[in-house]
Amino acid sequence: MMGYLPVVRATLAALCLLALAACAETEVVAHAAKGVGTSSQTGNYKVGTPYQIAGTWYYPAVDMAYEETGIASWYGADFHGKRTANGEDYDMNDLTAAHRTLPMPSIVRVTNLENGRSIKLRINDRGPFARGRILDVSRRGAQLLGFDSNGTARVRVQILEDESRQVALLAQGKALPETAVAAVPPPAVESTPVAAPGGATSAKSPDPTLRATGPKPGATREVASKAPTDEEILGPKGKVALVPVHPTKLFIQAGAFAEIVNANRTSAKLSGLGRVQVVQVENGSIPLFRVRIGPLASVEEADRTLNAVAGAGFPEAQIVVD
Repeated sequence: MMGYLPVVRATLAALCLLALAACAETEVVAHAAKGVGTSSQTGNYKVGTPYQIAGTWYYPAVDMAYEETGIASWYGADFHGKRTANGEDYDMNDLTAAHRTLPMPSIVRVTNLENGRSIKLRINDRGPFARGRILDVSRRGAQLLGFDSNGTARVRVQILEDESRQVALLAQGKALPETAVAAVPPPAVESTPVAAPGGATSAKSPDPTLRATGPKPGATREVASKAPTDEEILGPKGKVALVPVHPTKLFIQAGAFAEIVNANRTSAKLSGLGRVQVVQVENGSIPLFRVRIGPLASVEEADRTLNAVAGAGFPEAQIVVD
């Protein structure tokens, strides 16, 4: 009997090890089927509740109409490997970004308005919390957008609804709709290779002879049977789209008011800080009156003016790019 117990224990231990190995193998296969791994994370789906940083309130929300211009910055080695706000490990070499209110994950197109470079990034973190910044991109994102050496860039950020809904479903463990992803390659003219900053050559314009191609008439639309990869959602890594570059101007917007009397009162209060403009815009059928200072010569001047406007009693003032 004494000799029998060790044999039983050994047998049970071996069975446990085999079970654990089988579980581990099953988990690996499951992750592979979902396209999840170090190069294709989706993290947890998170919108979040209102929060306050340095006296300013932020209100996370699902906003599929989001589009904003402003100043982007980037973050790298100091945060590499640390946990992001939606539970991923931050990788400065991935195509990701931090935003203060958009759902995580969601997909945005970021366009550098100074050089025309445009890429898709996946929002997986909260930030930036430096006043006057609307987006913090990964180091790789900054390299492809061409501002890693400058530190900041004038950008346009636009949420991409279809891609954002796809990654939101995946992060929640839900199945994609049958028509969510088609096995049709993107138009050849969509992107062109761009060397990372520091290379000796500059990007060439897309060949005007290329034409966008789609499925042939009568062809059936193949439905994806597995989760799309990062490359299918974000596009081939190392490539960016190139868009025309137009001159831009920097302004500080102190606020937008429904009543012109309030706009004029704000304008008078800020008159000592620079050239103040009251601009009427239409918000649907409702007129709004924006109070802006500018144009300003540089991001540094915009930062100084923004701090002064905030100190004058307008903490939600922001830098805008027109």
